[in-house]
Amino acid sequence: MFPLRQLVSNATRRVVPSFRAMSSSGPLVDTAVDNEGIATVTMQRLPVNSLNLDLLEAMDKALDEVTNNKCKGMILTSASPTVFSAGLDIMEMYKPDMKRVETFWNTLQEVWTKLFGSSFITAAAINGHAPAGGCLLAMSCEYRVMMSGKYSIGLNETALGIVAPNWFMHTMVNTIPQRQAELALTTAKMFSVDEALKVGLIDETASDKADAVAKCKQFIKKFDKIPPLARFLTKQKIREAPLKWMMENRTQDTQEFLMFVGHPKVQKSLEMYIQALKQKGGK
Repeated sequence: MFPLRQLVSNATRRVVPSFRAMSSSGPLVDTAVDNEGIATVTMQRLPVNSLNLDLLEAMDKALDEVTNNKCKGMILTSASPTVFSAGLDIMEMYKPDMKRVETFWNTLQEVWTKLFGSSFITAAAINGHAPAGGCLLAMSCEYRVMMSGKYSIGLNETALGIVAPNWFMHTMVNTIPQRQAELALTTAKMFSVDEALKVGLIDETASDKADAVAKCKQFIKKFDKIPPLARFLTKQKIREAPLKWMMENRTQDTQEFLMFVGHPKVQKSLEMYIQALKQKGGK
């Protein structure tokens, strides 16, 4: 995953439409359901929705509530005007408490598993930049609508000397052709909105966030006449291999991540990266 040398029954039932705000509404994640049974889950850890343990736990809870409330679909979006999610919070990995960082990684695995393998329909309204973990969340959804503008999306881990985890790669190969995924992963390609649309990393563009959310809802509504169980089982079969890999390799994946973040060279590189960010911010 991270070679050290590289581093310097819900589907069977249709929802009864009603509007309600779920208990996961709060400072980090807001979840609301419209009168058609479509949930909108909004990440709101401003300014850039860096995925720390607290945000991931809030997302994990939100996904459970969408399932338990038998929503027919969910739209994932952001409260930031220019960033969907900047990816994993590097401070969770810098000089970490090893128990906390293990929980952090396990929660990320859980969020991915629930989002990628959900019984309900999923769409991402990508209203800004989506690098690394932000791209992973978007790709885990079944449909992606990205706001037009000078935004980018992609898995750029290799640019930092990091090898993306297998399941990040699996998710990209599930989204775009394998040859394009290989080129993107090895070159740390960050796609512009137009490039992402051309390769299939996103499905549509939108003029603004409201337009993106509306187009996500249109996608979800396409399944109104499709039997929910047939839709879910088809999705489950198509996505079976990555989910099975996670189930069988989760412990090993976690151990490799813990070894990665605990290595002195990794910590030194993280420190240098953080200092560079501070200097850039001070200009």
